[in-house]
Amino acid sequence: MSFSQTAKLELCSLPIGSVHMALAETYGALLYAGSFSPKEIKIVSSCAEFAERLPALFKRAFSLGFDEIALPRRGGGKFTLVINDEEKIQKIFSAFGYEAKSLLAHHINLAVLEEDEYKAAFIRGAFLSGGSMTSPEKGYRLELVTDHKNVWGETYSMLLELGFSPRSISRGGNYICYLKQSEAIFDFLITIGASKASMELMDAKAERDLRNDVNRRVNCDSANADRLVAAAEVQLAKIRALEENPGISALPDDLASTAILRIANPESSLAELARLSDPPVSKSCISHRMRKLMAYKV
Repeated sequence: MSFSQTAKLELCSLPIGSVHMALAETYGALLYAGSFSPKEIKIVSSCAEFAERLPALFKRAFSLGFDEIALPRRGGGKFTLVINDEEKIQKIFSAFGYEAKSLLAHHINLAVLEEDEYKAAFIRGAFLSGGSMTSPEKGYRLELVTDHKNVWGETYSMLLELGFSPRSISRGGNYICYLKQSEAIFDFLITIGASKASMELMDAKAERDLRNDVNRRVNCDSANADRLVAAAEVQLAKIRALEENPGISALPDDLASTAILRIANPESSLAELARLSDPPVSKSCISHRMRKLMAYKV
């Protein structure tokens, strides 16, 4: 089960609530559904729990039921819930302050969503009907997708009122509000009632951050080791040249001892060479000697 499905499953277990709460959640579901027109209302979903919740929502909000409920075919598919009765459609439109026959384009009637709890219920319905989330292991992105342009902009404003900083794009005839920050998605899930999913998100983020930190440290250590080996190879090449001319014994004592120490310990760091010196010296001392060796002119 995907993380998005897990969150929707939790949301579908919430109580329906008052008539007005049911109305607000249904409003979001309809404006982010497959079809919400004067001729037909159709909600299509792959989430069985949402398909089971919808009849209860419509019963509480409008005291009516669906005309058709089509189950998925064996082997996969989606649930399809349809209302095509003209009187039912008019009743639903009227509940949101619309006149079905004269509707040109959908807008969100904010008079239906005066309180923040109603706005949150609307967003919950929108997420259940037209929302999705990336798995935390792959990244952080939560989307709300509608084909109503005005609803897109008004949802954006509503999210701002609720304290979020959404982004928006249009894609393939659809209009999308989305969040990309893990903390914003965490707060979003809490706002719409998916507190367990929000905690799972934070746990997944902590695990991902820890894994990334370990990988960064390993990569850093590996890069440091590569640099150490490359530097030692350059130093050894210079020392071998000095062995030929003028010879290690011809070098000053401090440089000669450092050259011999490097030959004997080709993979050691400068700090390790400093500890191996007899007597031990500081890393800066060994570094200074090595620079002098590298600059030594025959």
